[in-house]
Parts: sequence; C-alpha cells; structure tokens
Amino acid sequence: MKKIAVAGAFFVALFLSSFSIFAQEITGTWIQIDDKTGSPKALIEIQQKTNGTYSGKIIKVTPRPGYTPRETCFQCPPPYTNQPILGLEVFKDLQHVSGNNYANGRVLDPLTGKMYGLKGRISNNGKRLILRGYIGISALGRTQTWIKND
Repeated sequence: MKKIAVAGAFFVALFLSSFSIFAQEITGTWIQIDDKTGSPKALIEIQQKTNGTYSGKIIKVTPRPGYTPRETCFQCPPPYTNQPILGLEVFKDLQHVSGNNYANGRVLDPLTGKMYGLKGRISNNGKRLILRGYIGISALGRTQTWIKND
C-alpha cells in the first residue's frame, strides 16, 4: 500500500510540474491586433529581461486605411514623454506566474499616455497571447489578442 501511495504522489508531482515545463514561451515577435477593429496595429517584440520579467517594444507600426499613426508618445509620463512610437517600450515588468499565465506588468497606451496594469495568458499552442490592460482590478479593462509572427 505504501508503494502505491509513493507512486501516486510521484505522478501527481510529475503532472503538476509538467505545467511549468511545457508552458509556452512569450518571447518573440507578435502582431498587435486592435480590439475594436480587428486590424493589425503594430509588431511588438517581447524580450525577457535579466530579472526574469518580460517587456515589449514596438518594432513596426502597421499602416491602416484612414489612420495616420502618431510619431511620438502623446501626453505620456516620464520617461516616455515625447519619445518616438517606433522603438517604444509599451509594456514592462510582466512576470510568469504559473503555467501559461503572466501578471503584475504595466502597459502604456501611447495614444493617450495612460498606464495600466497588465496580465496575460498564452494559448496552449503558443500562437495567441491574450493580454488584459486594466485599472485597479482586471474587471475594469480591455483585452487584446496578439498573434505570433512566425
């Protein structure tokens, strides 16, 4: 009976650890999709920092019909004040918390200059990144789905 209990505990531990072993990686280039129009907005490069957190910067702005992109960050707080949109770090401090989930980040909206809390989840196949920017609690926010740019 003791052997069965030990074997059961081993398989439970193996099962639980597999979530972190097989968690999808968010580093790379992502297509930011506008949650209002469904159109691509920009290419965002996500990198892992030396402290283990993730940040994302704009590497290309996608032209859209009827929209003239801003060249600089509009009414943004320091250190983003009047910084060019291209190369702008739009989110930072995102932490892997468990499995495919990330939290505790901060995201900047360069069109309004406002900062929001950020959390996210990557799909099991690693092709979609669902990000939620929010004020205070995540129920007060907006969600965008980004697509992996292979």
